Amino acid sequence: MAVSSAFCPSSFASVVASAGDRGSADSGARPRFEKPASASFLRGSRSPRFSGLSSALILRFPPNFVRQLSTKARRNCSNIGVAQIVAASWSNGSPSFDAPRSAFSADAVVVPEAEGENSNVVGDGGLGSSFVESQILAPGKPKVSPAAAKVAASFSSDGSLAVHAGERYGRGITTDGITTPIVNTSAYWFNNSDELIDFKEKRHASFEYGRYGNPTTQALEEKMSALEVAESTLFVSSGMYASVALFSALVPAGGHIVITTDCYRKTRIFIQNELPKMGISVTVIDPADVDSLKSALDQNNVSLFFSESPTNPFLRCVDIELVSQLCHNKGALVCIDSTFASPINQKALNLGADLVLHSATKFIAGHNDVLGGCISGSEELISQIRLYHHVIGGVLNPNAAYLILRGMKTLHLRVDNQNKTALRMAQFLEEHPKIIRVYYPGLLSHPEHHIAKRQMTGFGGVVSFEVAGDLETTKKFVDSLKVPYLAPSFGGCESIVDQPAIMSYWDISGPERVSKYGIKDNLVRFSFGIEGFEDLKADIHQALEKL
Repeated sequence: MAVSSAFCPSSFASVVASAGDRGSADSGARPRFEKPASASFLRGSRSPRFSGLSSALILRFPPNFVRQLSTKARRNCSNIGVAQIVAASWSNGSPSFDAPRSAFSADAVVVPEAEGENSNVVGDGGLGSSFVESQILAPGKPKVSPAAAKVAASFSSDGSLAVHAGERYGRGITTDGITTPIVNTSAYWFNNSDELIDFKEKRHASFEYGRYGNPTTQALEEKMSALEVAESTLFVSSGMYASVALFSALVPAGGHIVITTDCYRKTRIFIQNELPKMGISVTVIDPADVDSLKSALDQNNVSLFFSESPTNPFLRCVDIELVSQLCHNKGALVCIDSTFASPINQKALNLGADLVLHSATKFIAGHNDVLGGCISGSEELISQIRLYHHVIGGVLNPNAAYLILRGMKTLHLRVDNQNKTALRMAQFLEEHPKIIRVYYPGLLSHPEHHIAKRQMTGFGGVVSFEVAGDLETTKKFVDSLKVPYLAPSFGGCESIVDQPAIMSYWDISGPERVSKYGIKDNLVRFSFGIEGFEDLKADIHQALEKL
């Protein structure tokens, strides 16, 4: 990044030059990885730590230079250069450049529990949730390190985790900036060949190459691990790539998977068109058909059960706890795509699933401005997927990681609002004479309402419904709406509406679309944003009045 000449004294170049002497153990103008003394959040020794310029070198700068440069660097932190490195490395009065003590190490400082914030209540839109110690340490819960469990339990709600996990305590970059810096680099250097050998023999921690990891992305992964109560998380370039990487890494050639009928169409296309090329066979069942699942498990050597819950677009719900028990008894893994729920409303790992997947493009990032995907689970399983990912690519750009980190800080606020709006709107639509049917797990009329009520703390921000009319009538309704955007995707601050028969299935004839997927001409999927409820209700009302 550029630094104005007025900002840089003539001594700056000489100081950086002297700092660049790699022969000195006390110098180095760039952040350096060191093997962590304590485990970072949920990731053991994976978290890199940095070391940098000594205090003696820092004192060679004029008064306030470091603070001024740090401020300027943070304002332009999408650029990598000397100024950003200084901002990330130096702090006034610090004798050395060590990473802050991880809050998830045994001797870490923990945040006191705030009075009156012991739950994340989802008013009108759900049943309430609380991230408490018993949730993490109870028998049968997902494996996490004791230190991570101790600190996670000190936060009284998912909201606190969404804001602070992975960042304030234990991120791999030392900085006095509140936000995590964007580290734009394609590779990481070593002091000498011996240090490189130490890295190869696992005595020195480094990402080595941009495809294998990034400090900004790592902070994001640790935040998601905290919210999903997972041992490890891998963030990738999109939700679809996350699914492909999971199938490719965990299902062997000749394996068998079980999926459910209602799901994202591109996932179904990959499973039915691409997996058979690897000798992988598929059984498709209704989300609530437990007997068909038992039959598939008895008749096949099932490697993986994969389902969305809630599903797209009918918001069907899988009994995650029951499915996990049945699959584990037969040695099969369970992965739940929880994109429509988000970790605020549902924690699939706590319900027995082995893996949970998200299209982070949707509720996680929440601003309709970035693509991303992630998979959370045990270190053992995520490591297998990570090895595949390191070979194939699909890397999340660090700028995208920063946008998702920023979005996640308001995840609980957005989802709480969307839960409330969607439930009230589903109730309104169900009573409207021009609406035939409403699909929403928060309604008593939903076929899996009893399951959703048991395993979810809120029912999500998406409502699907069928308008009284044909394709053209439904088009008129959609085109008459003034608040939502007509677009694919969901889960963002802005409301989005689409007619699946046109948006996702236009290439399939009506009879085939209905018989195979249940997608009728009059189906509408409405993702409610964070606009005012009364504005949204008035808009839907006026659009229906035009029919």
